[in-house]
Amino acid sequence: NLANSETPNYKKQYVNFESELSRAFQSRDNDHEAFHMITTDSRHIQSAQPKDWRSVEPRRVTDFLTTADANGNNVDAEEEAMNIVQLQMEYELLTRLENFEFSQVKTAMQKLG
Repeated sequence: NLANSETPNYKKQYVNFESELSRAFQSRDNDHEAFHMITTDSRHIQSAQPKDWRSVEPRRVTDFLTTADANGNNVDAEEEAMNIVQLQMEYELLTRLENFEFSQVKTAMQKLG
């Protein structure tokens, strides 16, 4: 988006993965509460099946609702820059957490060996 912030008539896009994954987990959690219909013909209406979280695919969403600039572009460069910083911080945090977990495993293995 940031690279296209000056492109006329460009509409910002984002990848929606977290909500798709959350929806899959919720469908699995709610599965025990759901009614399961038994069908005798493939043309019958199927009951909702829980979604397997391993089959979740990212979905690209184009924002047509945000107000556009005079050139028809709706990318806010400042907002996109803030999103980049937030993603970098989240990545750094997750990387540090993983490194900590691996160091804990390494320490435990050294004490056993």
